[in-house]
Amino acid sequence: MNETLPRFFRVRQHFKSDQINDVDSAVAEQIRASEFSRRIEPGQSVAIAVGSRGIARIGEIVAAAVGSVRALGGVPWIVPAMGSHGGATASGQTAVLAEYGITPERMGCEIRSSMEVREVGKTSQGVRVYFDANASTADHVIVINRIKPHTRICGPHESGLVKMMLIGLGKHRGAAEYHQAMTRIAFEELVDEVVPMILSQCPISLGLAIIENAYDQVAMIESVDPSNLLSREPELLDLARQWMPRLPFNDADLLIIDKIGKNISGSGMDTNVVGRKFNDKIAGVDEVPKIFQIYVRGLTDQSAGNAAGIGIAEYCRSDLVRQMDVEKTRVNCLTALHITAAAIPIHWETDREVLAIAAGQSGRTTADQLRWMWIHSTLCVGELMCSEAYWQSASQRDDLSIIAPSSELRFESTGQLSESFL
Repeated sequence: MNETLPRFFRVRQHFKSDQINDVDSAVAEQIRASEFSRRIEPGQSVAIAVGSRGIARIGEIVAAAVGSVRALGGVPWIVPAMGSHGGATASGQTAVLAEYGITPERMGCEIRSSMEVREVGKTSQGVRVYFDANASTADHVIVINRIKPHTRICGPHESGLVKMMLIGLGKHRGAAEYHQAMTRIAFEELVDEVVPMILSQCPISLGLAIIENAYDQVAMIESVDPSNLLSREPELLDLARQWMPRLPFNDADLLIIDKIGKNISGSGMDTNVVGRKFNDKIAGVDEVPKIFQIYVRGLTDQSAGNAAGIGIAEYCRSDLVRQMDVEKTRVNCLTALHITAAAIPIHWETDREVLAIAAGQSGRTTADQLRWMWIHSTLCVGELMCSEAYWQSASQRDDLSIIAPSSELRFESTGQLSESFL
């Protein structure tokens, strides 16, 4: 018996579920319909910029873009566009792409990875603008990225094509420069000055925007001409915000998260989902959900030891600390000027120990009062476990289905939660 811990039931959320099944055709159609398809000439080189995020079906999307460029007579190659990720090394960034199946063998083209940049110029406030040296030599650059709310930036341009042009293709030097500048200059102010500079001096020819639905599926692919980039991306961001996943309840004493990682979010966990965009430890006045405590159990393999975001949690399992590549995590969080994201929370060896501590910290007097939710990751909240304190609310909502009755938490003899539970 777990008398100090709540019982849990399984819930399914009903989100908008439109998705693109034939990604190859969607990419080909968008590229064929773009102005880029009319500008490219046979034999011209095309650098396809790809980031470090775990975008749904990104390998297929990139392969389709490579094929579409070839069909137009171009000579494609791939360039990592991920700022300081991958340990801020060329080999590390190539390895990040390989984690998503993006290799020369699978894509059928070369990957040119380097941390070298060229300085494009300076803003009126002295911010240096950098651009990937390899990409600078191409006749055309196609930028591929997902549009979504950023975990810290607020404004009409958050995570997307614009940010990849500045920070992703700026490599480590550019990422460090912009993040330093953002301590005194709003990101949108940088965007307004830097984007026209890059578009006028660098061979950006096309943006390929991806929007996912709440089930981490590709819902939309759209080609964006550079001339429309600043106006169209905010409209796509509004769509992404409407379709993004969210927790079913606006408050919790504890949120249990199985995995964090860079393939899930730049901050390891999506702060838009957990309600900690403005402060690592507490929701803003107008921010939901309001999560009192967060417990993280592990790190994704794809994150390759980068545990950025671990510091957003109150608790973690000791095994996560052992999985952490301290240097990678430091470099990423220092570059992003989010040093608290690398702070190691208080941790124990077993789930049982952490949950007992969390229950005692909640201020509730009985286990049935505890408001706990348990998710696999902030990308996967379509199905989750909720404690019995939510039962009445869940049973009265049309957008939720209770798909398994409440039961006690199950533990292995080691004290870890049963992996089959979620």
